[in-house]
Amino acid sequence: MIFKLNSYYRIYVLSMVIGSTGCNPSENSSIALIPKPTEISVSNRTFKINDETQLYFDSESFTNAEVVRKYLKNITSFDLEIVDEEKKNMISFKIGDLPSNEYHLSVNEDRIELIGGSNQALLYGFQSLRQILLMNGGYSVPILEIIDRPEFAWRGLLLDCSRHFMEKHFVKKYIDLLALYKMNVLHWHLTEDQGWRIEIDKYPKLTELGAWRDDGKGGKYGGFYTKEDIREIVDYALARGVTIVPEIELPGHSQAALAAYPEYSCTGGPFEVETEWGVFKEIYCAGNDSTFSFLEDILSEVIELFPSEYIHIGGDEVPKYRWEHCVKCQRRIQAEGLHDEHELQSYFISRIGSFLASKGKKIIGWDEILEGGLPEGATVQSWRGFEGAKTAVKLGHKAIVSPTSHAYFDYGLNDIDLEKVYHFNPIPEGLTKQEKEFILGGECNMWSERAPQTKIDSKVFPRLIAMSEVLWSGQGQKNFNEFRSRLSQHYPMLDKLNVNYGFETVPVKIETQSENNNLKVSLVSYDSTLIIYYHDGLKNYTYTNPQKILESTSWAITFGKGTSIFKDTIYQRFEPHLANGLKPKVEAEYHSNYTAGGAYGLTNGTKGTNQFRDGNWQGYWGDDVTATLDLGELISIQQLSSGFLQYNNAWIFFPVEVTYEISSDGINFSSLGTVLNSDSPRNKEQKTQEYTLVLQDKIMARYIRIKAKNLGFCPEWHDAAGSKAWLFIDEISVK
Repeated sequence: MIFKLNSYYRIYVLSMVIGSTGCNPSENSSIALIPKPTEISVSNRTFKINDETQLYFDSESFTNAEVVRKYLKNITSFDLEIVDEEKKNMISFKIGDLPSNEYHLSVNEDRIELIGGSNQALLYGFQSLRQILLMNGGYSVPILEIIDRPEFAWRGLLLDCSRHFMEKHFVKKYIDLLALYKMNVLHWHLTEDQGWRIEIDKYPKLTELGAWRDDGKGGKYGGFYTKEDIREIVDYALARGVTIVPEIELPGHSQAALAAYPEYSCTGGPFEVETEWGVFKEIYCAGNDSTFSFLEDILSEVIELFPSEYIHIGGDEVPKYRWEHCVKCQRRIQAEGLHDEHELQSYFISRIGSFLASKGKKIIGWDEILEGGLPEGATVQSWRGFEGAKTAVKLGHKAIVSPTSHAYFDYGLNDIDLEKVYHFNPIPEGLTKQEKEFILGGECNMWSERAPQTKIDSKVFPRLIAMSEVLWSGQGQKNFNEFRSRLSQHYPMLDKLNVNYGFETVPVKIETQSENNNLKVSLVSYDSTLIIYYHDGLKNYTYTNPQKILESTSWAITFGKGTSIFKDTIYQRFEPHLANGLKPKVEAEYHSNYTAGGAYGLTNGTKGTNQFRDGNWQGYWGDDVTATLDLGELISIQQLSSGFLQYNNAWIFFPVEVTYEISSDGINFSSLGTVLNSDSPRNKEQKTQEYTLVLQDKIMARYIRIKAKNLGFCPEWHDAAGSKAWLFIDEISVK
């Protein structure tokens, strides 16, 4: 199912949350802090800021003074005076004898006092005060005591500004929002196949050519950050307690750089900055010493701009095809005594890591850097599940956990909604107490292939708020309903901050069931006040009760409040047939990211679109699909069909062929025929195909077996040549 966000969602989400929790937004707003503090006690009395309130900073905390003063002026409109002695009607900031990340916030009727173990801790404490003021109209703070500290040291957001360029003011906005929720790392993804975004003096063509791609309309799309821009953004972040970690992708995801300097590839080019999404075979040549000189020159300039302890070097999704066919790379494998191209990648990463270490920097890489041997001192960012982190810490390396299952905010709400993020635990199972200490924390990843700047807010919020509580407050005594009650009081605050947040979960869920050989469709929302409409191609209806579907049909589903209809539309095709609701026995195991709803996903009567993340597709990686259905008794059939998806940039291909078999006893099967793929694997269009077998005469059968032959591997011409191919299936239809 697919839905799009629109300009009405603010009112919808707020009313939905309040309606479901029974919470009045004016109640308890003074303590609706997110992340939840470690300890808090609150009185019903208040301290009120006025134009005579003053600010005091001790000598060690004065570096925070101007940032605090500007924030308070924006909230209260008062330009509060900074004084050099403590008195009444004051907000004071002091460094105290506390752990470096801990703060104590104390409010009485005379003053607000904030004590932190460091300037960073004081900024965390101030963000709690900032939230309270934003939720209470800007002036009133309840009498309270807070003792607070984070569970994890690394609490980050990855912002991909390479697939889609994002303007400087927008990056600053996100730094402010990260600070508000005590997130302390902005992982800034600056280089990709589709664009190079950082100015490098020694190699000007990186931004002259590499920062721009064809827009499909005869023009160019892109942009980059000058060194002046980056220094300004880095300083802005540091003043707010946010560390920026740049990511310079290597050795893969580098086509934009190679379009500018093709001599550092295996073939010499020429190349264009990539205009499509996916994984591409053009990567840096590992056999050419000049490649390393090129990258070391670039990284030397990057280091001057970013004071972070870490540099992220990517290391993910590196097709080995070019290295396998490159004389220089094969010579390097022999000269270094390496076994294969995986060890060549480890050599590549280790060489870059050694260079960065000589400059006082540490590397972070995606979990593929484990393949072929983990470089000394490297930190692993685990994205393909939790195993990368688990392996890394057992080898004595630090890890950051940001799996696709919980932390990829480019995914839709049907995959990762607010509740799923809230229940994320960054600690992999099976670690000892000592090994757990190597887990630095986690990140939420906002990849921007399908999310330009205008869509980022609705993807990131409110899910980032749940992640902030996971990483700051830990697992503790978690209560999702209590969290949502606090969250409901943050939506008006986000409105003030011009955050165009999205939904907490899929606003309307589609449920199907088989009843007396009929397909019944229910439209369910967790907001009982939502009015749901559907159009069946002929007429508009207001949904009130489950509907029987007697023939193949498509619905356009909309919803609204009162007289307002939101512009969001969910498109769904339904397919009634004899096997609806039966559980197929599938020999292969579908991937946990693409389940189509689970065990009954291939017979639930819902058809997929050309979007592989629409929730209707079951994905199988490298495997053929053999599925058997038991109809329960001998039934007359005349048509068998199954639907598949192709999107070869995502390594998804139509099956080579689909064979249909029948049996009366479930043991002895006979073939009815084979349907061949009618399309080319080279077709880059995202499209679906029905593999339909129509019998000349009806035949009796109880068991139906489908055998779909996976392409197996991406073909030699493909950018991911040699990688396992995906097979995506949505429904097995029996008529």
